[in-house]
Amino acid sequence: MRKLKVHSGKRYLMYEDGEPFFYLGDTAWNLFHKLSRGEIEYYLSVRAKQGFNVVQAVALAEHDGLATPNHYGRYPLKKINGVYDPTMPDEDPGFNYWQNIDFAVDIAAKYSIFIALLPTWGDKYNKAQGIGPEIFNAENAYLYGKWIANRYKDCWNIIWVLGGDRCLETEQHFAVIDAMAKGIKEVDGNHLMTFHPPGACSSIDYLKDKDYIDFHAIQSGHAIECYDSWKMLRSTKESENKPFMDLEPRYEDHPACFNIDYEYMWNAADVRNNAYWNLMEGACGHTYGNHSTWAFSMKESAYWKYRWQDVLMHEGANQLKYMMQLRMSRPYFEFRSAPELLIDDSAVNAHQCAGRGDKYAFFYSPLGMPIRAKLDSFSGYAAKTAWFDPRTGNEMVEGIVPLKEVLFVPPSQGKGCDWVLIVDIL
Repeated sequence: MRKLKVHSGKRYLMYEDGEPFFYLGDTAWNLFHKLSRGEIEYYLSVRAKQGFNVVQAVALAEHDGLATPNHYGRYPLKKINGVYDPTMPDEDPGFNYWQNIDFAVDIAAKYSIFIALLPTWGDKYNKAQGIGPEIFNAENAYLYGKWIANRYKDCWNIIWVLGGDRCLETEQHFAVIDAMAKGIKEVDGNHLMTFHPPGACSSIDYLKDKDYIDFHAIQSGHAIECYDSWKMLRSTKESENKPFMDLEPRYEDHPACFNIDYEYMWNAADVRNNAYWNLMEGACGHTYGNHSTWAFSMKESAYWKYRWQDVLMHEGANQLKYMMQLRMSRPYFEFRSAPELLIDDSAVNAHQCAGRGDKYAFFYSPLGMPIRAKLDSFSGYAAKTAWFDPRTGNEMVEGIVPLKEVLFVPPSQGKGCDWVLIVDIL
């Protein structure tokens, strides 16, 4: 088991042996519910080649995950008096629902991928929208938490994710999450835990100061708030000294702001913008998503333009590994957000940002606009600079500059012409 833990600086994740772990996830919420064993392995094999090390999936799925069977005709829970009961998982003989999840966890391990496992989607305790039904209370949430933790406690590649895209609005909602966390933690102390909040929210909004939360998460989401993902992360960072990340930014191929009438879908450039904004805030990882993959859409429609098999190689999915490679290329744990190194552009989608270590810095320009870098806070005699292309991962040497305020003009400008300036202090 390669156990994950929180680094002593309380901002990043690491393996128990001290190796940094940058969480690069993909949202595959309906993986267990929709796909066959062959499709599961195919999907995971592709994501492994693309550099992903986490896949986010739900045991009790959205889209009528209780009453609609999985690919093999099996259901996750049995009924008591006509009501689905979380304390009665269907483990009857045959290839049952939970064995399909077991298979996915095992295959993910084969490809060195963690499963960020949501025990349930949020509509099963807060049917604010969706199908539900609401089946959880504090008592059965605790028992279900113990049961599912016991099933997967010995799997090295599990990260627990509570919540599931719903607010905690009532005392019972909070009680359900607390109880489920308690049940899991009593059985399984080996795996990290976080919370997946609703759109434009942070786990800090609901679960600040909860011992069971090992790292915080936001959902910057798919509406206009996505342009401020970095602000949400910064607020989360300032609220509690724990690692933090965006578990659900805008998806590639998602209708902008959920509106198919706009005739615009978020694309690879939009995906990269959120990724690098979030990276520069000092996030412990980042999650990608494609609109057709999270739901594993089987046919084209106005809302799902593609089948899931057709989007696995779309640009955004192939480009985020370069972000992780850049982040891992310099001393890892000393990195921090460094807004003091530049003058930001307040225009929509033009937010410029920077992060630094002791002897290096990264600057991000989402539209290729000039960067006025303030290098006089570094100790040294000069700096070597290069342009990093987020589309290809290639670097182009720029030159040697003095440690003072310097204006850098990226190689290209406009939508989709984002660039990272790399500065290494000599």
